Amino acid sequence: MNPIRTSRLQNPNVFEMLIFQRSCLALLNRSVSFGPFNRHVQKRWKKPIDSARTRLENRTRDHALDNLSKETKKLKVVLCMHQLMLQRRASHTSVQLLSRWRNAVGLNAEIGSFIQKHPHIFEVYTHPVKRNLCCRISRHMLDLIADEALIVKESEMAAVQRLRKLLMMSSSGKLHAHAVWLVRAEFGLPDDFRELIISQHPEHFRLVHPDTIELVDGDDILPVAEIEKWRESEYTDKWLSELETKFAFPIQFPTGFKIEKDYREYLRNWQMLPYPKPYDKQEVISIRSRGGVERFEKRAVGILHEFLSLTVEKMVDVERLSHFRRDFSMTVNLRELLLKHPGIFYISTKGRSPAVFLREKYVKGLLEPNPLYTVRRKMLELVMLKCGRTNEMQSVKETSL
Repeated sequence: MNPIRTSRLQNPNVFEMLIFQRSCLALLNRSVSFGPFNRHVQKRWKKPIDSARTRLENRTRDHALDNLSKETKKLKVVLCMHQLMLQRRASHTSVQLLSRWRNAVGLNAEIGSFIQKHPHIFEVYTHPVKRNLCCRISRHMLDLIADEALIVKESEMAAVQRLRKLLMMSSSGKLHAHAVWLVRAEFGLPDDFRELIISQHPEHFRLVHPDTIELVDGDDILPVAEIEKWRESEYTDKWLSELETKFAFPIQFPTGFKIEKDYREYLRNWQMLPYPKPYDKQEVISIRSRGGVERFEKRAVGILHEFLSLTVEKMVDVERLSHFRRDFSMTVNLRELLLKHPGIFYISTKGRSPAVFLREKYVKGLLEPNPLYTVRRKMLELVMLKCGRTNEMQSVKETSL
């Protein structure tokens, strides 16, 4: 006879105890759910994840800059479509062909719906011979594009000065031509800047390698950073001490930003922390020294601030900004550094790629307009001129003024 059956017949309590033990082992192997009957069981506390991604998701949003970034990305899509139309031999472009360019121009929506939402940018017509739907850029938008090209050509010397300052900020006096080409629109450079800028000004630049630009003239007289103008006005107008303004940056937190405990004291000490200026290459920072890491990061903040100040619209894509890390000797995580200073920079994730704004220029009309900036704002207003977007266009106007 089976021994288990025999034991069950002789002592039924033993069999019930065996079943109870097996059920307990099965429960222990499963994940324990904490409730009112087992709250005495100690649960291990896990430290919350603090990374650049979580800080980017939990940051205080600036809806005005987000809206501006979203509409700016749409303008870039329109300009990219215009360039593709110019490359065609035929004088017309069918809507069917435009639908194939969606990935090339970086558009997530359908081409047809994008064209319908911007009636002041595109004109849809029927081809007189092929009888298919075709699309072209409106005359008003073409005039603005021509005005932009003319202004870029007339402001050649201003573009030369911007490029010289970029090369002076480089630790070796050299920059990769491809990196400069990626930000050519942000700095007001023409598309063929190698022939129109580099070759036409041999007293300032030269191509050491087909993909490297070198500064020729010396840097005996270093340029003054844009931040120095604000520091001088703070020192003279607000009667602040030199210690408070010599190494300070303008801080403009977004609406709704919560200042944590002891953050004001940290920010005050950080504002007075000395650091090498963007165009000064004499001082070498030792990270192992006292405050070396903070000074090294503040130097990177100064370079990023000057970089954005030199752009036409005081904004640039974060991905394109990363191409200058090695040339500017910024061996830091740029996204973490930008998120660490929300009063100076703002990262907007609206669109295909994140863009960083210089906050001080978009607060209380501190952004100084120039002819190139003005014509691009007219393009942006034309992009937003559609049904149901009057309020958003007004908010963009107020943000950019």
